[in-house]
Amino acid sequence: MKTEKEKMLTGDIYQAFDPELVAERERAKAICFTLNQTCPTDREGRQTLIHQLLALEETVETDAWIESPFNCDYGYNIKVGKGFYANHGCTILDGAPVTFGDDCLLAPSVVIATAGHPLNPTERASGDEFAKAITIGNCVWLGANVTVCPGVTIGDNVVVGAGSVVTKDLPANTVCVGAPAKPVRAID
Repeated sequence: MKTEKEKMLTGDIYQAFDPELVAERERAKAICFTLNQTCPTDREGRQTLIHQLLALEETVETDAWIESPFNCDYGYNIKVGKGFYANHGCTILDGAPVTFGDDCLLAPSVVIATAGHPLNPTERASGDEFAKAITIGNCVWLGANVTVCPGVTIGDNVVVGAGSVVTKDLPANTVCVGAPAKPVRAID
């Protein structure tokens, strides 16, 4: 029988308040709290915390930079390429993997949410939840207040305009805007 964590990681319905998952979220929230209280100019201290949060091996180098405040659920499900930057106020709900290619930029207050809940009110009230992986390609720029919903893939070189809500996959080399976000023009 699968644990609640195994169910979460495989996209099945799971109970988010399972003790193991609660403990893992508390670990990430404690690191986020410390990161958010660390002086913005303490680059070495912040890099150490980013390594801990993303569960990177000590030998793995990263130039990822995360501005405060930042919040996430687990941290270990967030995979970033080189040149990753998250501006102030970003939130990543990473019950499932969230994978970023190289040179991705998140503007202020971006929300990336792998987590969702059943539409049935009884199931939802019981604590049922699901998580679907999100993949973001290389050289993607998500504008201020963009929301990315569970299970979405965003292609390489995409620019998503401020305030957009990404509910479906977005093709590479496009500018996308709206709620739901749709391509409005190609990028040469």
